[in-house]
Amino acid sequence: MANDTAMGSVVTASADRRAAARTVPPSGWESEVRARVVAGDDLALREVYDQYASFVYGLAARVIGDPRAAEDVSQDVFVQFWERPAAFDPERGSLRTWLGTLTHRRAVDYVRREEARRRRAERDASRAVPAPDVEEIAAALLAAERVRASLDVLPEEQRRAVQLAYFGAKTYRQVAETLGIPEGTAKSRLRLALRRIATTLEAEGGEW
Repeated sequence: MANDTAMGSVVTASADRRAAARTVPPSGWESEVRARVVAGDDLALREVYDQYASFVYGLAARVIGDPRAAEDVSQDVFVQFWERPAAFDPERGSLRTWLGTLTHRRAVDYVRREEARRRRAERDASRAVPAPDVEEIAAALLAAERVRASLDVLPEEQRRAVQLAYFGAKTYRQVAETLGIPEGTAKSRLRLALRRIATTLEAEGGEW
């Protein structure tokens, strides 16, 4: 019976020690600096930065692998502590642990964003419009030059209508307004002009 009592005391004492080990008393400096940051003391933030900047940057750099991005993440971490210092609870863990957790989370988010951006860029590249064929461009330019040359055979009023519609990218109505003629007259002049141009190009063995 005595042995059972002694064994129970040992087990209880061991459990108490484990519980005590899990409950780390908050650092006096951490509680103080947190209160000062909450009050808007930028010098307190400087103390935190001087104490943990190397740790935060090193962790971010290991996760990301990009020094510049690691600097950005480090700045974000300290900005968040400045803007929301109450999010750190000294009773639940050390400031170093809190900053490390926040840094790791921000660094992982950065890596995920970059991976998503890279995949989007690859998808966009795969859907990119192929470069125009040089022969097609040359043929189009040649056809345009033939059309311009064929304007010489047109009467002045038809030539002016085609210049406005074909080279000036104007509608029937805009051609009529520019020339000061009825819209029906503009359509008629363009139809006649286009028919004559098509005939000229066909005679030359070309098309438009």
